Amino acid sequence: MVVAVDSGAMTGGNGAEPAFVHRAWSAGAVLRFGWSIVSVFVVQSLILAFAIVPAAVFYQWHLRWGLSPWWLRGVLLGAATVPAYLIFAHLLMLFSALACRVLGWRPQAGQVMPIAELGWPLLDWARYSIVSHVVRLLVGSCLRATPMWVWYLRLDGARIGRRAWVNSLGVTDHPLLDLGDDVVVGAGAHLSGHTVERGAVRTAELRLAAGTTVGVNSIVGIGVTTGADCHIGALSYVPKYARLDGGTTYAGVPVRAVGTGSATTS
Repeated sequence: MVVAVDSGAMTGGNGAEPAFVHRAWSAGAVLRFGWSIVSVFVVQSLILAFAIVPAAVFYQWHLRWGLSPWWLRGVLLGAATVPAYLIFAHLLMLFSALACRVLGWRPQAGQVMPIAELGWPLLDWARYSIVSHVVRLLVGSCLRATPMWVWYLRLDGARIGRRAWVNSLGVTDHPLLDLGDDVVVGAGAHLSGHTVERGAVRTAELRLAAGTTVGVNSIVGIGVTTGADCHIGALSYVPKYARLDGGTTYAGVPVRAVGTGSATTS
């Protein structure tokens, strides 16, 4: 069985891709770009400062302990490293998500944003992407596949059900993701709410129904919807706007139904 793809969603309903005029940046576009760079630099610097200071205070508190001999003090400082990092990590996730929420730096579904125009929707998405990338870089490698990482994804706008596990740093555009109960995303899997085509960034929601598993290093395109208990095998590619049936196992590039059963996910 071939995967069903909604061609109308891909082309805007008229069967033809819209044409984009490629032109030089206007003065307004340059000013918007400059302001976006400055604003994200300032906001990201403040986020890091507010996250680091409590962790540094915690570590400094241990430095004041007058322990003897010297090696005992070293053991204490070593033991304090992990708690200090966890304080920093949780505050970085919290402040990053709240900052994007308050400032409106969040991707919106159904947008077509020409890169040459450098409009505010595109720049808001770009600033959101920068802030969330810093979290993935400094925290994600240690906390992925833990309840804390799912907590951050929810806080950052993802709609995630109970007992869901995300063991991948390739999950982006969190406000555009809808993951049901017991969804499992395997290591290295790529789930995104955006793609770049014909000089424009396009966005769409991605919905994985309850019990869906996404195998290791698989790619799931924008606008994909799965039925309950759908399994996507490892190293598979799900085209954008595909509709996958529930209770079915899919595999391949692009995916095809291969039967029923489970997929490798961890």
